[in-house]
Amino acid sequence: MDYHDLITIEPGKRSGKPCIRRMRITVYDILEYLVGGMTEAEILEDFSELTSADIKACLAFAADR
Repeated sequence: MDYHDLITIEPGKRSGKPCIRRMRITVYDILEYLVGGMTEAEILEDFSELTSADIKACLAFAADR
């Protein structure tokens, strides 16, 4: 998956952490939810602005690191 269009890094937002589509939700937030046991469906239910592709982009970003 090419996450480059979905994951953005802006120095003044969330201390420069990688965020999803210029929102204030970071890749690390999503990864913490997943590690904590939330399912993709639960995350999408809690954050209606996110998509399945956003979550997959977070995983792809983490895998590249």
